[in-house]
Amino acid sequence: MTYVPPPFDPELAAALELIKDMISPGLTPEEIAEVRQGPGIQLLADLDLTVGGAFEVEDRQVPGPEGEPDISLLICRPAGAESAGPRPVIYHVHGGGMVIGNNRVGVDVPLEWAKALDAVVVSVEYRLAPEHPHPAPVEDVYAGLLWTADHAAEIGADPERIVIAGASAGGGLCAALALLTRDRKGPQPIGQVLMCPMLDDRNDTPSTYQMAGLGVWDRTANETGWTALLGPRRGGPDVPEYAAAARAEDLTGLPPAFLDVGSAETFRDEVVAYASRIWQAGGVAELHVWPGGFHGFDGFAPQAAVSQAARRAQVAWLRRLLGA
Repeated sequence: MTYVPPPFDPELAAALELIKDMISPGLTPEEIAEVRQGPGIQLLADLDLTVGGAFEVEDRQVPGPEGEPDISLLICRPAGAESAGPRPVIYHVHGGGMVIGNNRVGVDVPLEWAKALDAVVVSVEYRLAPEHPHPAPVEDVYAGLLWTADHAAEIGADPERIVIAGASAGGGLCAALALLTRDRKGPQPIGQVLMCPMLDDRNDTPSTYQMAGLGVWDRTANETGWTALLGPRRGGPDVPEYAAAARAEDLTGLPPAFLDVGSAETFRDEVVAYASRIWQAGGVAELHVWPGGFHGFDGFAPQAAVSQAARRAQVAWLRRLLGA
């Protein structure tokens, strides 16, 4: 069967043309080490995490999973005037296909939300595959959530108003985290923001075939990331739901979800299916499929009209959730 890809939004197509020589859609295992040392990671080190003085920034080492190394949390608290009470928390999990990145990747987005909503941002560093396969990443993310809930008062935050949020691999880990903390009866987030989340290791939806070789993350890259996390289990019958949330059979009892994805990206069909299954389980979800959007489009082309619309929708949903 021939799969015809949907068109990119014209503004986003122009942005892709500008970055095509820097970002290949088909990451291979042999390229992981090189990409980890690429210019994008250096740019992250130079980010102004204070957002012009709006936030106080701290890196803190906290206990990791039992018997495992400590993890690093990036904590960004609003500076200046005191709040009338404890602030909500955006607990952020970074993207990077399970194989690259750190807790500064993508944190500009939750900082943008937090500035609008007077919230604290906590961004977790987790161990990366393939050196640290499942369950290391999700267990690190869970350990960071436990610390954030238990020590919320130390950072001026409200443990009853934690929103978990992430993009791509971070979105997938947030979806898995929501399942894991539900089942362990751990801290219960009041919402989950899943932006273009990486949910399904099977890599076999029509959108994965439509977008092969296109955009910034295609079937080849997806296979690389999932195989790094799961090894030979990838795509097989015994993949746990805490590794790939699309494998979960029970989606009841989850916090309200905001999901967004581009119409022209690898993850489109698995995200739409996951939102549908939340509704089928009696849950609450808001789904946006942005026309002509490629994977992570709003980060690569923030000035595009569709990117601006996506950011407004995210903040509007959080405002309703938090009553802010």
